[in-house]
Formats: sequence, C-alpha cells, structure tokens
Amino acid sequence: MTAPKHFLDIHDHELAVLRTIFDRALALKADLRSGEIDRSMVGKTLVMIFEKPSTRTRVSFQVGFQQMGGMTVVMGDQESQVGRGESWADTARVLSRYADAIMIRTDDPQKLRELAEYATVPVINGLTDASHPCQIMADVMTYEEHRGPIAGRTVSWVGDGNNVTTSWIHAAVKLGFILKIACPEILPPNAGVVAWAIENGADIRLEETAEAAVAGSDLVITDTWVSMGDENPELRRQVLLPYRVDPALMAKADPDALFMHCLPAHRGDEVTDEVLDGPQSVIWDEAENRLHAQKGILSWCLE
Repeated sequence: MTAPKHFLDIHDHELAVLRTIFDRALALKADLRSGEIDRSMVGKTLVMIFEKPSTRTRVSFQVGFQQMGGMTVVMGDQESQVGRGESWADTARVLSRYADAIMIRTDDPQKLRELAEYATVPVINGLTDASHPCQIMADVMTYEEHRGPIAGRTVSWVGDGNNVTTSWIHAAVKLGFILKIACPEILPPNAGVVAWAIENGADIRLEETAEAAVAGSDLVITDTWVSMGDENPELRRQVLLPYRVDPALMAKADPDALFMHCLPAHRGDEVTDEVLDGPQSVIWDEAENRLHAQKGILSWCLE
C-alpha cells in the first residue's frame, strides 16, 4: 500500500512540493472566481476533529472541500471515543476505513503525529500548540499575490513567540526569506526550532526591540497576545505592550510593506485599528486565502 501524503508541518516538505501546493491553490482560486469550480473531491469524505474552537479553520476546510464536491464530518472533542479513552492510534485506524482524509485541530502535537502514524489516509495539521502550517501557507500565498516572490524579502514577526512563529521559521528555511523576530524574553520563539533553522541555512535574526525587527521590512506580522489556554493574561499584556503594531511601528517598515494578522484580532492590544484597517493591511485577503491554500493542500494530499 502506498504511504498516505500527510501535511503535518511545512518543514516536512521539499520546496517543490510547497510550490506545487501554491500553484494548485492559485488555480483553484481562479477557477472558483471564473465559475469553473473544480469537483475533484466528488465521492470523497473529509473528517475534521476539533479539540480547540475555530472559526476560520472550520469554515474554510468545510466550505473548501464541499466546493470541490466532497462531504465533511465534523467532530468536537467530546463527540468521539477519544474523549472516553480510545487511543489516537485506534481512532486513526477506524477513521481511515470511513474517510479519505482527516484534519485535526488540537493542543498536543503528539496527538497529530500518532494519528498520522496509524492512519492509512492523509492527515492534515489544522493547528497544534507547536505549529500552524496551513495558516502560513495562506499567508505566503497572500504576500506573493500582492508583491511577488517572497524569497529574498524581509519578514518581521513581533509579539509572542508562539506556534505561528514556529511555522514562519519552518517556512523561512524552505522559501528563502529573511525572518526577523522580536519577542519578550519570557515569550521567546522555540530555541530548538531557531537553532535547527539556522543550521539549515535560514537567515533568522532575533532582535531586541520591535522597532529593530520591523526596520526596512517587507511584511510585518503579529498575533493575539492571549491565546486559548494561556495563563496570566494580564502579565502577558504588560510584557507585550512594547510590541503593539501601531502606525509609528509600521512607519519603520518599507513604505510598500504589508501587514498581516492570522485573526482573531484583539483591537487595541496587539494591533491598533489604524493599522488593522489601514491601506497596508491585507488581513481579509489573508483570511480568504485559508480557503484556497487548504484546497491546494487537500488536492495535493488526495491526488
């Protein structure tokens, strides 16, 4: 039996695979807008497991797969036997007999890896506490639609060194852009991931201030200061205050720079209204492209 084509993390794949997915996503987006909707998933089923709440991930995967003619089944964390003690390995074996692909949004990345190890159908990472690859695929797609190839450009991350930061680091290795990161000392990016990226030739620069990270940048990115499950929200807000993206900080970037946020945004915390709703912001294109990028991923996994 041929091994299933999982999409667990960006660093698992060669550049050619990532480019194939981008090209497919762009083609599917163009087809949808022209009315020539791809129906390659007719007769196929996608099971989606949500152990964490979701707006964009759920709707974009469900709508995208249905647009291509497929059927979807959505399961919450208390709607399966995993919540009652069944192993992820056994769940993977069972779901593989019912579905053509599985997407999971969960906390522990080990759950994702165990699901993929025992599934005989593709497994897709819809988010874990360690990474968020589908988001970054949509983000890169959005940047390149607006400004051309991201290779050689300077990307700036300011704020919490979280799972989205990790996937941006993975992408820097594969896609060849400079990544400047500014985080508080108590909320740093994963040191092991940073070391791996540098060892593999990525240009990763850890900056002491948000201003240094953003200076001359082509793309400025931030994320919510308090995510699901985070402790001490008031402490987090205090230490992250110097990393708020406001017009003064955006002015440090290249005049042609874009701003992104994976949403949901907490206006006035990590970003001000002037930036979020301003001319450099592409957050709504970014949100839309979750749909198209994930259709590209599904198409690659199931082709």
